[in-house]
Amino acid sequence: MFNKVLIANRGEIACRIIRSCQSLGVQTVAIYSEADRHALHVEQADEAFEAGAAKATDSYLNMEKVLYIAKKAKVDAIHPGYGFLSENADFCRRCREEGITFIGPKPETLSIMGDKVAARKQMQAAGVPVVPGSDGPVSSADEAVSFAESIGYPVMVKAAAGGGGIGMEIAQDAEALKKAFSSNQRRAANYFGSGSLYIEKALESPRHIEVQVLGDTYGNVIHLGERDCSIQRRHQKVLEEAPATGLSEGLRQQLRHAAIQAAKSLQYESAGTLEFLVEEDEFYFLEMNTRLQVEHPVTEVVTNIDIVQEQLHVGAGEALSVQQSEVDWQGYAIEARIYAEDPKTFFPSPGTIEVFDVPEGEHIRLDTGVRSGTEVTPFYDPMLAKLIGIGETRAEAIAGLRQALDECNIQGIRTNIPFLQEITRHPKVVNGQVTTNFVKEHF
Repeated sequence: MFNKVLIANRGEIACRIIRSCQSLGVQTVAIYSEADRHALHVEQADEAFEAGAAKATDSYLNMEKVLYIAKKAKVDAIHPGYGFLSENADFCRRCREEGITFIGPKPETLSIMGDKVAARKQMQAAGVPVVPGSDGPVSSADEAVSFAESIGYPVMVKAAAGGGGIGMEIAQDAEALKKAFSSNQRRAANYFGSGSLYIEKALESPRHIEVQVLGDTYGNVIHLGERDCSIQRRHQKVLEEAPATGLSEGLRQQLRHAAIQAAKSLQYESAGTLEFLVEEDEFYFLEMNTRLQVEHPVTEVVTNIDIVQEQLHVGAGEALSVQQSEVDWQGYAIEARIYAEDPKTFFPSPGTIEVFDVPEGEHIRLDTGVRSGTEVTPFYDPMLAKLIGIGETRAEAIAGLRQALDECNIQGIRTNIPFLQEITRHPKVVNGQVTTNFVKEHF
């Protein structure tokens, strides 16, 4: 096992990784920007180094500065968390060049799955169903319209290098498609450095189901079951639960088998997630996240497997600590993401958290990187915490989450808790009858 690991991230996920490192006796090194000098993850790590100015490009995204700190601190490995450099193939290669382990997949895997067009081709070759769409990037709005007319509207414009719902837009007709093509080409170029777009058939009312996989350097690949992430706002997940409810056993097994096929085709190492769109008894590959997911805690709860620990074992050259036959699912878990944002407009709500009193206990898991006195700045994603309800039944998990949300006391800034309270009480959520259109249709 590693002696010392640098965590190239901040906030909730940095604190989460620190916990798993500590449980294995691994020392941790935090990095922080000027804005995060007094952040919780800085306090919890064994060592901490300033990485630069508040802007992420000057600190958490500054590859050479992160590597400089890693060498200065004499770490064995870097865990990138999620976001920032977590799916950056160039950073992974630079780690390899410097003799530092990147805790994640190989750079070749990151390159393939980081390009959505290449990923589609990889999945097709592996026998995994994909949404009907263009075989490669579409070069112009006119070409996009021509292709859309061949498969029928509505269609989805998607950034080839995109992720996190950025660079995606549904178009119902040719005029809307031309506008969407132009605006998303600019957006993709700004966010990802590439304006390359492709076109997919837009499914009318799908569910968003994803399967957690783990792989090691010995060829072992297992799945930890599926999560339902259908409750989304503008392609950003709001609630996630495990296991997914309302799937036939046959479809559930097909999804899990497809995820294993996909991961094996990549000789996948570390933790990853295969995301699928599901309509009735049909499913299609959406994308693969080659990193730890924000919603990984719900899977950890129902399997009692520490996914970050498994990443550390694999990164250190060890085999997975669990075989497929040993994975056992018990109970239900549902996660809500608490954001510093206005619950009506969803605009970010920066400021000082005067009081942060959020429940946790046997039936509630709290993952957070903030506390009373934390300054929420406009420089980063405004997620404050993840609140996970746990129960022997799905109804118990939802009821526990709802009660915990009611007991939250966060003062000094606005949060989306009122929005989450409404959602967890909605009959369609309670009955497990939601699709990706749920928020748009009901809120």
